[in-house]
Amino acid sequence: MSLDPALRSRIESLLQANRVVLFMKGQPGMPQCGFSAKATGVLEDLGVEYAHVNVLADQEIREGIKVYGNWPTIPQLYIDGELVGGSDIIEQLAASGELSQILGLPAPDRTPPQVTVTEAAAAQLRGALASEPNAALALSIDARFQPRFQIVPRSDNAIAVETGGLRIQFDLASARRANGITIDWVDDFRGQGLAIDNPNAPKPVQPITPAEAERQVGTGELVLVDVRPPEERAIASLSVTHRTLDGDGRAALDALPKDTRLAFICHHGGRSAQAAEEFRGKGFTAVFNVEGGIDRWAQEVDGSIPRY
Repeated sequence: MSLDPALRSRIESLLQANRVVLFMKGQPGMPQCGFSAKATGVLEDLGVEYAHVNVLADQEIREGIKVYGNWPTIPQLYIDGELVGGSDIIEQLAASGELSQILGLPAPDRTPPQVTVTEAAAAQLRGALASEPNAALALSIDARFQPRFQIVPRSDNAIAVETGGLRIQFDLASARRANGITIDWVDDFRGQGLAIDNPNAPKPVQPITPAEAERQVGTGELVLVDVRPPEERAIASLSVTHRTLDGDGRAALDALPKDTRLAFICHHGGRSAQAAEEFRGKGFTAVFNVEGGIDRWAQEVDGSIPRY
């Protein structure tokens, strides 16, 4: 299949303008497929500045990039105009240190994490691996600190921990996120299965009352973010200092220190809860959702705000 010259020129212009380009589904803050999420996670863990192209928003690019690089799937990573590959290759190159070398970054820290496995958990895991003599347990921990266990072939090149008669292997990002974890086996009202206590995981989104949010905004302790669209804010607007997600608003929040105290507000609390979870997943450690939204704010803090 030949590529339209105009489309080829568009793609080449993108690659010439940016050293690192990721063609993906969705955006880095909100990937629309698991493979794109893995690719962005690797690049962000390395601290790489990269351009991204949301192929879901551009059907010509979505089909054209597959022809351009003779690569049938998305995502696709390009460095210096050359195709590197998809998410599996990106992860492999990151784990081996080759991706850092290509990008001119320092060699990654491959120090194994400190991991505690209780005897109850070790017994269950040894049983699961008993029929796989040359296998290991792989533990991946994503950017939202959600763990995933898999039985995989043993790799002498992997970052690994040997404990309790087990070999546990990690990718680079997971090794950092796993440092200090305890793996236990639970069998109680929660059900039966492995449980991880991870001291590195961000705290859950916490509720905050409108009155307390107003107080903390006034003292400069809290950044308040109104996630409602402009037409709703025009109906009922906050009189205190706040930010929005309009334009570059999301990117500006992303750039804040991860210990910034963020509180999100919407009409009643639903959309703001989703936004709060998004930013908690990005590593922010003090994230709040304003209970009852601006409707409760109007009742308890500022009666001049119209209710709708």
